[in-house]
Amino acid sequence: MIQSIQTVDGKWTIGFYEDLFRSESFLRSVQFTFWITVISTALSLLIGLILTRILYRLFQKSSVKILVWIPMLIPHFVAGYLVFLFLSQSGLLSSFLFQSGLISDRSMFPVLVQDNRGGGIVLTYIWKEVPFVILMLLPVYYEIDHRYSEVVRTLGGSKWDEFKTVEWPWLLPIVLEVAIILFAFVSTAFEVPYLLGVTRPEMLPVHAYDWFYNGDWSKRPLAFAAMIIPGIVSLLLAGISFKLIQKHRLRLIKGRVR
Repeated sequence: MIQSIQTVDGKWTIGFYEDLFRSESFLRSVQFTFWITVISTALSLLIGLILTRILYRLFQKSSVKILVWIPMLIPHFVAGYLVFLFLSQSGLLSSFLFQSGLISDRSMFPVLVQDNRGGGIVLTYIWKEVPFVILMLLPVYYEIDHRYSEVVRTLGGSKWDEFKTVEWPWLLPIVLEVAIILFAFVSTAFEVPYLLGVTRPEMLPVHAYDWFYNGDWSKRPLAFAAMIIPGIVSLLLAGISFKLIQKHRLRLIKGRVR
């Protein structure tokens, strides 16, 4: 933080932040990072929520849930490499389709990694973060009194009514917390976008890395400033969500007392 607001001769300045927001490459990087972060976080939460809702009864009575935790044991860099190994145009899946005659050339295989849309990055984060979402949501499903779900069905409510009325009020605080965690992690993680990304556009951590190691010492404060910004945004989101979650949980507690 200090090095992002201090010049080489020790003077305090916000000039580096001003330079950031005048930099087209930085703004493109922020836009790309925001896109990847929001898509990865939203899809991970949605898929994790659906799987948890479908499988929580099975997980409660069986040790099969251990299989879900396996991806959490794999480092993100290894996960990214596996995505590259299987889903690149020269990867195992394209080779299998080519050898089996389903495609006449490997170039016909869709570009899923190292593409301008960040598809490989998103895929990696989804299969890595969905187990984390399930891990966080399972205890909530075990605590919900599902007799209320039976009441909703008895009164003619649909599955959506059941979810909205009984489950969502309990899930909302955890979903917000997990969303903040995933947002903060994905927006500042380096290894996966470095391995599976392209030269342009770059995610913000990779762009900051280039500024830091490009040999021009004048760029280093820009690298620090570029990484301070998502940290501040994450802290602000965490503070806002904490207040909202506390109010929501207080209403739930009062509702239970009544």
